[in-house]
Amino acid sequence: MGSFKREMAARFRMSDLGALTYYLGIKVRQGREALTLGQSAYASKLLERSGMAECKPCVTTMEERLKLTKANTAAKVDATLYRSIVGGLRYLVHTRPDIAFAVVYVSRFMENPREDHWVQ
Repeated sequence: MGSFKREMAARFRMSDLGALTYYLGIKVRQGREALTLGQSAYASKLLERSGMAECKPCVTTMEERLKLTKANTAAKVDATLYRSIVGGLRYLVHTRPDIAFAVVYVSRFMENPREDHWVQ
């Protein structure tokens, strides 16, 4: 046991469960050279919940020069589901910073989500 673990065990009641492998939906892989975090199982569940499990992957996370607006007459969507999915995407950003811009962009519509925010 390392000195840090011994000191912590002396101060707090604890048990050593070994190397961390999974924590709060994040898979942890510890190698000699690097520590890798991943959320592929979490992302798959999020895709299933949003009805997008069968969609094909793409290189870009958002269409270039996409313009969305809050002023829209399209039908409203289930706001609770929309917020839940966007919240899940926000959590996914911890291990997927490449989707951060798109997630922040769609977060703008959490107050009043619509079926279609596209500007013609």
